[in-house]
Amino acid sequence: MMLTIRDLSVVFTDREKPFTAVDKFSLDIDQGEIVGVVGESGSGKSMTAHALMGLIRRSEVSVTGSALFEGTQLLSLSRAQLRQYQGRDLSIIFQEPMTSLNPTMRIGKQVEEALFIHEKLSPVERKAKALDAMALAGLPDPEGIYRQYPHQLSGGMRQRVMIAAALVLRPRLLIADEPTTALDVTVQAQILDTLREINRREGTAILFISHDLGVVKALCSRVVVMKQGKIVESGPADEVFRHPKEDYTRLLIASRPSRRKLRGGGTDG
Repeated sequence: MMLTIRDLSVVFTDREKPFTAVDKFSLDIDQGEIVGVVGESGSGKSMTAHALMGLIRRSEVSVTGSALFEGTQLLSLSRAQLRQYQGRDLSIIFQEPMTSLNPTMRIGKQVEEALFIHEKLSPVERKAKALDAMALAGLPDPEGIYRQYPHQLSGGMRQRVMIAAALVLRPRLLIADEPTTALDVTVQAQILDTLREINRREGTAILFISHDLGVVKALCSRVVVMKQGKIVESGPADEVFRHPKEDYTRLLIASRPSRRKLRGGGTDG
């Protein structure tokens, strides 16, 4: 098993009463799998991803449990040790690229950032790897986009830049934290196709986090449903969506907007 998570808990202690954001989360992810985590806002799904990536280590937060990545306990690594895994073995795509991309830096340099940290390459070699990652992420004319700035690109293209930056080191596990939320339904479908193709071509495992059950159903083979920090249901995606066992899961499915209502214009250009 590539990643084995057992009893992962995240507790905020900087309050009068400690607040448990994630409560004993357990999950196995194998090479090449696409697993979805769904739930309402505040259910703990994004906090789970951030804990795995070491992005919430603060003195006011307690992160306990176990997260073994091919035998290595991620939760006990120092910041310096964890940086050896971030980007190279595990990478994350965030929801809103405009808050993650530097508006003053050209796209190519931002895609290359992980290469500066993990590999000793010449500028020519870095650019070649960046262009390969941009092509893999489905960006048209990678050479032209390499020289552009974030504000010159559409929302869908900026999200593809974030995917390219996450893929430039060919990580084993890609965590996608609400990557299609800010996009219209047409561009959402294009991004899902890109992630599906990356999984097929590269064998990259994907942990896909979303509140949109329709998106998760279209992409994932297995699904985990979270409520108030806890897993309330899990299993094969088809089984969970067709025969939900929990009232909360049935409520999420019933409240899902129809794709017909969501369908609208928009391009990725």
